Amino acid sequence: MSQPDITIYSTAVCPYCVAAKNLLKSKSLEWKEIRIDTDPAQRDDMLARSGGRRTVPQIFIGENHVGGFDDLVAADRSGKLSQLLGAA
Repeated sequence: MSQPDITIYSTAVCPYCVAAKNLLKSKSLEWKEIRIDTDPAQRDDMLARSGGRRTVPQIFIGENHVGGFDDLVAADRSGKLSQLLGAA
């Protein structure tokens, strides 16, 4: 069973984006980063996928919207992150 894709919408100057990537890195997870500051068309995609959330990071595991950094930490602490990763 393979891990579902992790996607992070981010910008260059976002400390929460760095923190989210560090948390994923600490778990030996890989992700695809989409920079909305260098590719504005991706911002519209992020808004559509996240239900209109404008802040970064916006994190997705497969098609599941995790949310931002605080949401990722909460999912990690509650065990939801492991469930999402195992749901491939």
